[in-house]
Amino acid sequence: VVTGGIGVVRAAMQSGKRAICAGPGNPPVVVDETADLAQAGRDIVRGSSLDNNIICTDEKEVFATDSIADDLKAAMCAHGAVEIDGRQLERLRGSLFKDTPSRVLLAEIGIEAGDDVRLVLAEVDRDDPLVFSEQMMPIMPLVRVRDANEGIDLAKPAEHGFRHTAVMHSKNLDHLSRMAREMDCSIFVKNGASFDGLGYGGEGFCSFTIASPTGEGITNPISFSRIRRCVLKDSFRIV
Repeated sequence: VVTGGIGVVRAAMQSGKRAICAGPGNPPVVVDETADLAQAGRDIVRGSSLDNNIICTDEKEVFATDSIADDLKAAMCAHGAVEIDGRQLERLRGSLFKDTPSRVLLAEIGIEAGDDVRLVLAEVDRDDPLVFSEQMMPIMPLVRVRDANEGIDLAKPAEHGFRHTAVMHSKNLDHLSRMAREMDCSIFVKNGASFDGLGYGGEGFCSFTIASPTGEGITNPISFSRIRRCVLKDSFRIV
C-alpha cells in the first residue's frame, strides 16, 4: 500500500506484487451562480482546512463565477478564512509549500490571527502556480470565471488528469453532470465538503486511502484481501 507522488507509485506498481496505490491529487472546486453560497463557503473552508490541507482529497483551488465570487469569499471569511491581497500574497510566496498552519503563514506578512483561523484565501489569475500545484498547506487560491462551463474547462487541467477528487457547488443538474463526466474522478462531491466523499459525513464507509492509480478508489477491508473461490459440484451441488 503506497501513498505519495508519481515516482513512488510507479515503483510500487513495478514491484511484481499487488499494489494498492494512492497517487497525487489537486482537487478543484467549481462554484456557480445557483449554489447555496453560505453552505459552499462553509464547506470549502471545512474541507480544505482538514489537517491543514495535507490530505490529498482536500480542496486545493476554487473556480467561482464572477457574479458570485465576492459573496462566496465573504461566506468563506465568515467561516474561518482570512483573505489577503495580491501584494500580501507576493510577500508570502517565500514561505509557501511548507507544512505551515494558517496563523503562521499570516504572521509572515504581519497579520495576527488565532487558532480559529482555518484558511488563507487569495484571489489569483488563472495561470498562477498555486492553481496547478498540490500545495498541501492551508492557502486557497480563487479564480474568477465567466460561467460554470469555463470553470469546468479550467478545473480539468488544474487537476492534471489524475482523476482523483473534484467538488462542485451548484443546483444546476446540467452543470453537475458535465463536471462529473469531464473530471471522471474517483471522488466527485456535489454540494458538500471534500471529506463527504470519504464517508465522513457523506454516504459509504470512511476511509482515507484513495487508490486512484490502481483503481480501487476508496478502499475497504476487501481491497486488501485476495479473493478466493471454492466450488462444489456433482452430488453436493444444489440447483
